[in-house]
Amino acid sequence: MKALLSFSPGGPETLKLAEMPVLNPGPGQLRVRVLACGINYPDVLIIEDKYQFKPERPFAPGSEITGVVEAIGEEVEGWKQGERLIAIMGAGGGLAEQAVVKADDAIKLGDDLDPVEGAALVFTYGTTLHALADRGQLRPGETLLVLGAAGGVGLAAIEIGKAMGAHVVAAVSSSEKAAAASEAGADRTMIYPRGPFDKDASKALSRQFKSEVGDDGAHVIYDPVGGDYAEPALRAIAWEGRYLVVGFPAGIPKLPLNLTLLKACDVRGVFWGGFFMRDPKRHRQHVAQLLEWWRDGRIRPRIDKIYPLEEGGEAIARLSSRSVIGKVVVRLN
Repeated sequence: MKALLSFSPGGPETLKLAEMPVLNPGPGQLRVRVLACGINYPDVLIIEDKYQFKPERPFAPGSEITGVVEAIGEEVEGWKQGERLIAIMGAGGGLAEQAVVKADDAIKLGDDLDPVEGAALVFTYGTTLHALADRGQLRPGETLLVLGAAGGVGLAAIEIGKAMGAHVVAAVSSSEKAAAASEAGADRTMIYPRGPFDKDASKALSRQFKSEVGDDGAHVIYDPVGGDYAEPALRAIAWEGRYLVVGFPAGIPKLPLNLTLLKACDVRGVFWGGFFMRDPKRHRQHVAQLLEWWRDGRIRPRIDKIYPLEEGGEAIARLSSRSVIGKVVVRLN
């Protein structure tokens, strides 16, 4: 079988298409024919040895797949050959024609659902539902400010925020992205300038955030961007608001903690991978909710671009460029 492999640390251009042996599932595992693989920001980091863990090389990046069951390992119940699934693979391996997944981590994908969209669902929407429901305790009628609102998790935050009854303000960096945020259901959109910011520009951005979220401030702020955008956004938070730290493509910010005192607000980390492993029951409840919303049309993964396996490196490069609206997916079958 073919796989797109990382043989040494480096950017997407270092990945090479190679032949690998056919995989055999062990106890509790399924071998699947991969239909599609969603590209996520950890894929950018892991090939450069900048992620939390460093798999043994060579390895195929990609941790979010849809596939068809080809072989079933011992001690597996409830699965049969030919069934379709969604799976998150903690050790990667998705950019390959075959993958081995834990049966307990796989979720059945109905024949009525698109496997390309399915490969763009669980990572971004799962992160976001965990963030807004578990960490942010978002309530109906509250104001949700979403930074980077045209990316995969940003659009998910708009749709899930609306499904949860929030007033959603989407912050983006271009008119094209503002249109995508509006299409996803945002009540208001704002276009912010690109950083880095000096002191005056930071204050101006804070005033812009405050103007858009209203006098009471944003009850929940969803920040998958970080960098120089974080402090201006935090200054626009409501009394006892919740600031959700999701990611840092613009850099790791340094927040003045006096703001948390003045607003009696919380800064809360969102580590979906840790949640996924520590509370699998709650994770499955979240996925069941997402599948229900997907079927009802309340959410729908937006696909920015689809690539073939041999161009998987270009897919990762596109994601790292921060020009993506929605998700990038590699389709294999």
